[in-house]
Amino acid sequence: MIPPSRIPASAGVEDPDDGAGYIFWMDEIGDEWPDAKTELTSAFTGSRDAARAEVSFVYIVSNDDLLGRNGPTRAMVASGLVSAARTAALEGASKGWTANVIAYDLGVEPPHVLERARFVLGNGVTTGEIIHMGPGHIGKALI
Repeated sequence: MIPPSRIPASAGVEDPDDGAGYIFWMDEIGDEWPDAKTELTSAFTGSRDAARAEVSFVYIVSNDDLLGRNGPTRAMVASGLVSAARTAALEGASKGWTANVIAYDLGVEPPHVLERARFVLGNGVTTGEIIHMGPGHIGKALI
């Protein structure tokens, strides 16, 4: 069974759950370890269930979180999701499902982010990648 996508209300969009895959949109979290643990546990549970159902999944994170501009806790979660997607992609490659990350800049409209996530879920080819939306990552070292 495919888990329901996790898109926080703060994103302002709803996923038309058509069974194409699982979307985990990172929420805004606080600066304490319990906040990070809750977010990572939620991502793990949803993507584990998607993998068991042999369904593709995508994590959506903010470029600013990924680049550490919003503090270490949010950077830790965003970077952890990148690592998780890349690791899962190795497993999924032999089973026909994909795992990716969409990293968007402030100002990129959430419906466009969701549209890109749906495309990546449906193409069945892109896997283990960070797909950036917006120019905020240009010239930055991503580690």
